[in-house]
Amino acid sequence: MTVETTRILLADDHALVRQGLRMILDSEPDLAVVAEAADGAEAVESVCGGGAEPGGVDLAVLDIAMPRMTGLQAAREISRRAPQVRIIMLSMYDNEQYFFEALKSGASGYVLKSAADQDLIEACRAAMRGEPFLYPGAMTALIRDYLQRERQGERLPDSILTPREEEVVKLIAEGNSTKEIAETLFISVKTVDRHRSNILAKLGMRDRLELARYAIRAGLVEP
Repeated sequence: MTVETTRILLADDHALVRQGLRMILDSEPDLAVVAEAADGAEAVESVCGGGAEPGGVDLAVLDIAMPRMTGLQAAREISRRAPQVRIIMLSMYDNEQYFFEALKSGASGYVLKSAADQDLIEACRAAMRGEPFLYPGAMTALIRDYLQRERQGERLPDSILTPREEEVVKLIAEGNSTKEIAETLFISVKTVDRHRSNILAKLGMRDRLELARYAIRAGLVEP
């Protein structure tokens, strides 16, 4: 059975760090570092520049603090110019502000360098499945942020999902296949996949079972 390889751009301004991360990634049969960058601008050029091979990179792993252009700036630029490329942020900092900025910049994962040997591979695979990867403290940060906004009287949305996304969740929870959902909603299979990825990212969930539980709690389907 042929393993599909994820082609990775690795960006960090410290050569030794890049070398260590590359060893972690290249040791996996489904992951391969195909390009390196020493700063954010170089990372953007590698992914989006005129010299880049079309579709040459599937995933960008970006250090959050780099010269010339930070990882956050690079992530925003890559998200704008090459939206098909998934992004993971690497950081030394267990910092809520950095974490939220990373999510806003288009990253689907946030990995602490201190735990990269344990978390980076899982984060890469989750990103390529269209799922978010959050280090353990990040979920605490999200809950804390939610509760703080509620205490301050900010209006919180009744649902973070759009009506169309709720329709997709309901059909998933009822056991419909991607093809059946596409036919029911008169949309393409690719659009269903995109909706599912967005839903999982918004809800911080990983699979159909968790979505089914959510659908029951949200009253979208009968238990």
